[in-house]
Amino acid sequence: MYVIRMKNCAFFARHGVLDEEERLGQRFYVDAALTVEPGRALVDDSIEETVNYGIAFTVIEKIVTGHRRFLIEALALEVAKALTDRFPQIKKAEITVRKPNAPVPGVLDHVEVTVAWPE
Repeated sequence: MYVIRMKNCAFFARHGVLDEEERLGQRFYVDAALTVEPGRALVDDSIEETVNYGIAFTVIEKIVTGHRRFLIEALALEVAKALTDRFPQIKKAEITVRKPNAPVPGVLDHVEVTVAWPE
């Protein structure tokens, strides 16, 4: 097994519980740690045998910029499931979604949630 990591994929979206989060939108950041069954990829140096991270990025982008979700937990799980569906060689997807402008009554760097699929 080996792990492909994609860090700080940035997307503008409108997720959140509050109406102003949908109206204003904000930037979300996604990290993906994809545990991959190597098959022949490492020996054959073949993109067809591994996870094409350009395609993986577009899978993430489509979901994050798609329809609104109230919870970033649900967003992260949807991304993880979509990646494992698209790439059967992914044995586990750990997806972290960061929300820098979470509506909290104080100062924080960001809120983040990490989901693993399958569990």
